[in-house]
Amino acid sequence: MNYALLALPLLSAFIGWLTNLLAIKMLFHPKNPVRVFGITFHGIFPKRQQQFAQKLGKLVSEELLSFDEIASTISNPENVERLKPLIEKHIDQFLREKLAAEMPIISAFVGEKTISKLKGLFMAELTALFPDLMQQYAGELKEKLDLEKLVVDKVSAFSSDKLESILFSIMAREFKFVELVGAILGFLIGLLQVGLTLAFA
Repeated sequence: MNYALLALPLLSAFIGWLTNLLAIKMLFHPKNPVRVFGITFHGIFPKRQQQFAQKLGKLVSEELLSFDEIASTISNPENVERLKPLIEKHIDQFLREKLAAEMPIISAFVGEKTISKLKGLFMAELTALFPDLMQQYAGELKEKLDLEKLVVDKVSAFSSDKLESILFSIMAREFKFVELVGAILGFLIGLLQVGLTLAFA
């Protein structure tokens, strides 16, 4: 019995697994360019980190987080309605407690009916003002906060170790699957080689 021939599928599986493992490692290593026999080796992510940061910044600012969408959401009448009870509670507290503490003489002439009327006026004014106010605030925030630049600067500043840790925490299962596929394909290729060798022996 040719044991070397029987070991061929296991050897091929090991080579397939090792090849894919090295390919995954080369996504992140070497972290700095290394020249070997005139060929420069550099991990894909460390080499492309700046481009990755720029693409991610553009994606976040244009697709994932839009100031126009934020403005539309926070100024939506339904969201304003949900805020009304909180606003009304603060206005009521102001008229009943803070006004009495700051201006006791005026508060002495403000009865329940007047408080209700003032509260109604304040609420009506704030309800009308709130959507425009939020739209204006979001516009000013958009001008002051360059979201794309913020993301680019943050991702560019990541150390290679941190970037590797983040990507591995997200894709650890997928990387293991790639290694397993390499081993399985290697094993199948080894079986094929054994079959061909026996067939033509």
